Amino acid sequence: MHDHVTPKRTYLVIGTALLMLTLITYQIAFINLGPWSTVVALGIATSKALLIVLFFMHARYSSGLTWLVIVAAVAWLALLVAGTMDDFVTRSWLRP
Repeated sequence: MHDHVTPKRTYLVIGTALLMLTLITYQIAFINLGPWSTVVALGIATSKALLIVLFFMHARYSSGLTWLVIVAAVAWLALLVAGTMDDFVTRSWLRP
């Protein structure tokens, strides 16, 4: 197994992008987007998480087994979110 050496410039660019996305999240919080506020915030958070996993956790240059673990974790998270949303959406069905 050989290690991939990532240049320092890449870390600086990704770190700056993460700070900019955090600033955008902060600024978006003051804008009333209605029900889209959560969607925009989660989209920005997902993009930040993706940058962290790919570059700071070195998943971009990892083996297939590492990608399998990442995909399994995301699938498990999606299953938990889907179950939570299913419960949330169907609660009104039981009201008398």
